[in-house]
Amino acid sequence: MDVLYTHCCGLDVHKKNVVACTITPEGKEIRTFSTMTDDLISLVDWLKSKGCTHVAMESTASYWKPIYNLLELEEINVMVVNAKHIKNVPGRKTDVKDAEWIAGLLQHGLLQGSYIPSREQRELRELIRYRRSLIEERAREINRIQKVLEGANIKLSSVARDVLGKSGRDMIEAMIQGQEDPEILAELAKGKLKKKKEELQRALNGLIGSHQKLMLAKQLKHIDFLDKTIAELDEEVKARMLPFEEDLELLDTIPGVGRRTAEQILAEAGTNMDQFPSAAHLCSWAGVAPGNNESAGKRKSGKAKKGNQKLRSALVEAARAASRTKDTYLASQYHRIAARRGANRASLAVAHSILIIAYHILKKRQPYIELGPNYYEERKRQTVVKQSIKKLESLGYKVTVEEVA
Repeated sequence: MDVLYTHCCGLDVHKKNVVACTITPEGKEIRTFSTMTDDLISLVDWLKSKGCTHVAMESTASYWKPIYNLLELEEINVMVVNAKHIKNVPGRKTDVKDAEWIAGLLQHGLLQGSYIPSREQRELRELIRYRRSLIEERAREINRIQKVLEGANIKLSSVARDVLGKSGRDMIEAMIQGQEDPEILAELAKGKLKKKKEELQRALNGLIGSHQKLMLAKQLKHIDFLDKTIAELDEEVKARMLPFEEDLELLDTIPGVGRRTAEQILAEAGTNMDQFPSAAHLCSWAGVAPGNNESAGKRKSGKAKKGNQKLRSALVEAARAASRTKDTYLASQYHRIAARRGANRASLAVAHSILIIAYHILKKRQPYIELGPNYYEERKRQTVVKQSIKKLESLGYKVTVEEVA
């Protein structure tokens, strides 16, 4: 095979050490370094002394990041590769052999690097991912509050849609302070809940213990802390997103996509769509495209691959929001697929459509154009007519179709 890179290095990265194998015209050399910063600097100096122009390593958890950061500063071409793509022959596996294998593949140009965004985008991505994890933690804490209330025979969630709304929060705080009279608690209702005072009195008639009051107090305090932290992160993300306000506004035109989802799309995929050859490549990278699994001419399960799980979950969330919009193509697509294949498949299909739309919006710098709820039926007019006739005939009817002028 042809040698593409004469001076290259393969790294087998672990938590505590990294095995490096350099291949140069002078020969092959292997060394092991610790993953402490001063040792990693020694690794970089050794690679520079060997004249290495290209380095490859597996994307092992987050252990590759410290090495990547240092090599990036030295402007050495670094390739982070999916471990599945460079699996060695089983039965002969050691750290040294893994480093040699990676270096050999890199030397002959047989590796394909993963998409690693710029440092600014990586920082933004970390902030947004952390914010999302806090939002999810807040949702879990609310579920814990509901669980405590259920254990105390208090059925507040059966009457109030939002347990931690203004009314629900006041009622829970009153319970923590020792108020147990259902009538007095029901009087704290505000807004639309005032019309449900009788139901509230029945729902708030429970037996709340001292340990449950303590748990509720701690849970409310934790939620307040999470709300404050999320607000602070919102401000930081907003400041970093100022150069991309136009992109956010364009993505916000897609049904189901709010500002936070738009920020997640930009943080994960970036604004430059030229790095993806097509919308299909972007969808495959995000893990919302159907997989290929065919053998002997038979099509097997087309389960989507893992992909970018953070972006995928945000897109599925946006798809479920889009399914509740009125008179939109995406809502129509969701309900059409859900009727045949279920809600989960429909959500993934709509998430796939949203990402394709986002790709073309960012590529062409144009807002979303609504196609309408009947777009699919109009495109497949004759197919819809034939299917409808076939269904009616299967029920025993004789059908004659005449087009209205």
